[in-house]
Amino acid sequence: MPTDTTLDFGTIIGRVRQLEPDIRARADEIDELRRLPGDLVAQLREAGVFRLAMPAEWGGPDLTPAQQTEIVEEVSRIDASVGWCVMIGMDSGIFARYLEPAVARRLFPRLDMITAGWLPPAGLAREVDGGYLVDGHWRFGSGCTHADLIVGGCTVHAAESWRVIVAQPSDFTIVDTWHTTGLAGSGSRDYTASNLFVPREHTFSFDQPIHPGPLTRQREAINRKMPGVPLGAARAALDYVHQVAARRTERPGGMRWAHSPRVWRAIGSCEMRLSAARSFVYSSLADQWAELTEGREPSPRVRAAVALARYHAFREARDVVGELYDLIGGEAVYSARTPLDRIHRDLITACQHVVAQSRTLEHAGELLLGGQPDYAFI
Repeated sequence: MPTDTTLDFGTIIGRVRQLEPDIRARADEIDELRRLPGDLVAQLREAGVFRLAMPAEWGGPDLTPAQQTEIVEEVSRIDASVGWCVMIGMDSGIFARYLEPAVARRLFPRLDMITAGWLPPAGLAREVDGGYLVDGHWRFGSGCTHADLIVGGCTVHAAESWRVIVAQPSDFTIVDTWHTTGLAGSGSRDYTASNLFVPREHTFSFDQPIHPGPLTRQREAINRKMPGVPLGAARAALDYVHQVAARRTERPGGMRWAHSPRVWRAIGSCEMRLSAARSFVYSSLADQWAELTEGREPSPRVRAAVALARYHAFREARDVVGELYDLIGGEAVYSARTPLDRIHRDLITACQHVVAQSRTLEHAGELLLGGQPDYAFI
């Protein structure tokens, strides 16, 4: 892999901010295409957002989960679909740590490789000489329309074990199923494979990281930066309403919004709720990272807090944007006049992800009461 130690956290987030005008100008195009345009993907690569988790010894930034989350949050403040694709695509640096070093370097010849795919075992892998024959139909392949590699979770026939395959996009059939409420630009299409041979060394188990360290000491590393998407999208909605409040007047009556107790109350409430959700995310990530970097197994309380903070960020961001949508009133329904319509739909869709579903509360509660939830990523 080429070594480039110049792209640290500050450089990457600075490049993201430089891209903001270009991304905003293409919001409608992104939604209409229902995927990211190729030249925008190239710009994001150049910015370094897909290399966030690449190991330092390979020349990668090797950012902490909190730093990864902050960059995802910044991209999502600009556009939630782009943020979602960045959040998914940067898993390359995590997956690479579960592969033998020589294999990882062959599959990921550049730091800015993009991955996509569905990890739960929706495929069936039959063991053969040298590898597996795989059949499967996977959903929610966010970013599969521009990925360099696609992964897919499989049940290994007879052994009943769970392994993840890594293969080329051309090995799969991409099915255009992504006609949705929101996150249209994420290109989260279905994909299938039939009788696909995958070499054994191109598969991995989350229970067996080859590159040990704090990032892979727990299986849920891929989920840690997810709250950046709802936090960034809700921040964009609040910033927009601040701008509206500075110029709008009540009808009837003519009271300026900047002088209205009703508007003060709504904005104050939303700022409080979003800030509290954000603080919970970053404080729980800091507590978890402290235990992981010290080589300790995170306590049930810390594990539960990270999962609950993630769940809360998704739900609270969606509800905050809903309150702002109501505050703006009838104007909010015009997608060409306000970003609130798109942001609201994006967060409604994002909250259908498993991490934002009520089963997270069940898993966290079970952990806190001494149990071991039957869920891989907590």
